[in-house]
Amino acid sequence: QVQLVESGGGLVQSGGSLRLSCAVSVSDSDFRNYPMMWYRQTPGKSREMVAVITSTGSTNYANSVKGRFTISRNNTRNTVDLQMNSLKPEDTAVYYCYWPQRSAWGQGTQVTVSA
Repeated sequence: QVQLVESGGGLVQSGGSLRLSCAVSVSDSDFRNYPMMWYRQTPGKSREMVAVITSTGSTNYANSVKGRFTISRNNTRNTVDLQMNSLKPEDTAVYYCYWPQRSAWGQGTQVTVSA
């Protein structure tokens, strides 16, 4: 059984920053061995991949956030974070943590960027 819990969302002005965190409840050995991802979703649209981090720390980003967002992980605390800088109104969405190996999603956290 696995549980993912996101935190850190909120309301921020355009140009501001937020840091999202995802806490994963599972054994250490399982978490550290697999990629983790962040997705986002706006009303009426399908979920969009934002960032991925592999077990070795390699990262990849959607073109829309490249250079502004940074994904990181802590294999001791079983967390994966998303640092979001230079936020834009179009970044407004519900952000989800996702563990592909377990097909497990968090409950989501709302990020709202005002113009």
